[in-house]
Amino acid sequence: MVEATKKKIATGAKPLLEVKGLRTWFPVRRGLFGRTVGHVKAVDGVSFSIRPGRVLGLVGESGCGKTTTGRTVLGLIPATAGSVQFQDSTIFNIEAAGGRTMMGAEELRRMRRHMQIIFQDPYGSLNPRMTVGAIVGEALTVHRIASGRERQAIVADLLRRVGLSPDYINRYPHEFSGGQRQRIGIARALALTPKLIVCAEPVSALDVSIQSQILNLLEDLQEEFGLTYLFIAHDLSVVEHISDEVAVMYLGRIVEQATRDRLYAAPKHPYTWCLLSAIPVPDPTRRRTMVGMREGEPPSPVNPPSGCPFHPRCPKAFDRCSVEVPQLLPLGDEADHLVSCHLYH
Repeated sequence: MVEATKKKIATGAKPLLEVKGLRTWFPVRRGLFGRTVGHVKAVDGVSFSIRPGRVLGLVGESGCGKTTTGRTVLGLIPATAGSVQFQDSTIFNIEAAGGRTMMGAEELRRMRRHMQIIFQDPYGSLNPRMTVGAIVGEALTVHRIASGRERQAIVADLLRRVGLSPDYINRYPHEFSGGQRQRIGIARALALTPKLIVCAEPVSALDVSIQSQILNLLEDLQEEFGLTYLFIAHDLSVVEHISDEVAVMYLGRIVEQATRDRLYAAPKHPYTWCLLSAIPVPDPTRRRTMVGMREGEPPSPVNPPSGCPFHPRCPKAFDRCSVEVPQLLPLGDEADHLVSCHLYH
């Protein structure tokens, strides 16, 4: 029923979020005067879109730039180039030639009512000096939506929806477990009834049993509120459970993107093969065929390799891979399966 509802919402709908050519580079400074000698290319030309009511899973190993992508989309980190459009509004459009179109501060503040984030760390993301009621209700005050008893009633209702007792409203974060803290973070993200929530690895710091509870809660809330998620994670089994589409990132770029079922059933990029082969199988009688990378550490985003960024570790690399950067293109007639690999193009 949930899947059918999602497909009905997404069919023919315009993208809620559209990201084109996004780059987020951080300067590397040295010397007495802080001269820029290079850049950390955390995000380097990422493009994707999410339709209303859908979940796009963004996966990859640590340091690939997936969390930076989510924060840049929301304007929490300044972008170097590219554009982000939410509904019919342009958050920013930064051209390589220097042209800039930026949403004003007041307009961006109003827009943030519709775009929220759930942070990875349930311990560091909550102010230890504020009560649960103050944490969840702060946005209601900032955006002048409710105050006094009305605000308290809204906060109590949000706590109920995320599986917490309204009696916790006057308690402090240190009185809760990690799973309970993450539920508080989810309630805070829901306070303004947003349309898009960036889930920045919301379950990676939790125990496995608590992870399943939080994932089920996110799915229930999506159905109830009609939410759209950008779900960032490094655990592919988690992403398979919640996502409709999956984009695989490596060294700041998307190397493969497809629907969940297609990508898990028939992955095409060698990096995706390696990631999927590393997922443990919860059955002692079955053995998964491991696809190993070449020996070596991931390249530095300060000085990425020429050609395909994955070629130094790729088990299928050939001469062309070290010279030419592959483009993210559709795989034959499969317009919804994009691959950035010379094996196919």
